[in-house]
Amino acid sequence: MLLNPAIIALISGSLLVSIFAFYALVTALGILRHWDIQSGSERQLALERKTYLISTIFSYLLGFELFSLILFIYNAQHMHDLFVGAMCAAGSLNVNNWGYITLVFKIITFVLCGVWLIVNHSDNRAHDYPLIRPKYKLLILLTAMIGLETIFQTCYFMGLEADVMTSCCGTIFSEETQGITGDMARLPPFRTMIVFYVALILTLRVGIDVLVTGRGPAVFGLLAGVTTVVSLVAVISSISLYYYELPTHHCPFCLFQNDYHYIGYPLYIFLFLGGITGMGTGAIEGLKGPASLSRLIPALQRRLCLFSMAGFLIFALIATYPMIFTDFVPDF
Repeated sequence: MLLNPAIIALISGSLLVSIFAFYALVTALGILRHWDIQSGSERQLALERKTYLISTIFSYLLGFELFSLILFIYNAQHMHDLFVGAMCAAGSLNVNNWGYITLVFKIITFVLCGVWLIVNHSDNRAHDYPLIRPKYKLLILLTAMIGLETIFQTCYFMGLEADVMTSCCGTIFSEETQGITGDMARLPPFRTMIVFYVALILTLRVGIDVLVTGRGPAVFGLLAGVTTVVSLVAVISSISLYYYELPTHHCPFCLFQNDYHYIGYPLYIFLFLGGITGMGTGAIEGLKGPASLSRLIPALQRRLCLFSMAGFLIFALIATYPMIFTDFVPDF
């Protein structure tokens, strides 16, 4: 099982990412301890140069986290033939206790990496690095998440056994299943879509205020986070039904299959684009107190808000398409 090229790439890549993240953490701790922007000493100049090194490292880490997340899902999707009972990635991830934990940590780490890069970009544009301490405190949490993700992923792959019988997505995401997946599958599709569109409209409405007047970025960031969660629930409860044209098929992973034109990849990519940039818009709202950022932050927030609105709109278009162009009507 471990001779699978994708598994080798994921494990080795995660180990390298953890090593680089740990190096960045050690460097960040030194910066937090000795940073003094008023000093012109040689050590201070060296620390300022190291901030750019850490920025470069985490820029590449974010790229790998995106690639790793996609490859992890792709690999789980293509491994299901090896396990009895598995029909898609849902069954592959359910082979042992580490599959879904790894997926959750990969998503959280990817989101945190995106938010950190937004904060870091804001800090680097100011001449006095006013966010140096908060962003490196966040880096400590981020490094811990990367390390845990690597451990959980290794445990998942090391624990794979081909002779283990697992559950198919029809069982995991079934209305009869007890647990969070069953709870989401049992949600009324029509009401869930109403909540989704209301959350989307509210987010876009506040986003327009941010673009036009500059007011409400914190509210927009909060709504972007809520809309991301509501959208994920809507995929399981409602959106997937229209693509499968089956009233009982709620799996969020079968959307990655060829039968559905791999629609899951753009669907989730644009959703997370909207979520990360939207939450980043709100995250930097409380950081524009320093005078050096008072003009830089609002302009950055408008750009992030625009990207977020575009991401959510494209996601909504992809989600709405089968509702308009298919004859399927779920049991409301």
